[in-house]
Amino acid sequence: MKRIITTPNAPAPIGPYNQAVLVNGILYTSGQIAINPSTGVLITEDIKTETQQVMENLKAVLTAAGMTFDDVFKATIFVSDMHNFSQVNEVYATYFNESIAPARETVEVANLPKFVNVEISVMATNG
Repeated sequence: MKRIITTPNAPAPIGPYNQAVLVNGILYTSGQIAINPSTGVLITEDIKTETQQVMENLKAVLTAAGMTFDDVFKATIFVSDMHNFSQVNEVYATYFNESIAPARETVEVANLPKFVNVEISVMATNG
């Protein structure tokens, strides 16, 4: 069974997709970028603040699905510059319990939506 997950506490989709889809107990989130959902303003003053907004957006989507970061089993991080990896990782790590942290890959890409510096998506299950 497929259920669409939406919340006003994360940025609204800007195309034909949803914030997340729950299928057979597995949550698939769309990639989140650093848009403040209250103001619609893109937060890119520095990579740590940008990453924190991305993670807060993911947290809101997880919450809407009745989950937490402890339920995440897979994460994908896209960065526009791998030189930012350590700072992104520093913020990212504060959202996870290291002993049960998800599998993950980090990929450097030429461009991201709205030319942001980081985009993250996750998969989670509480089953």
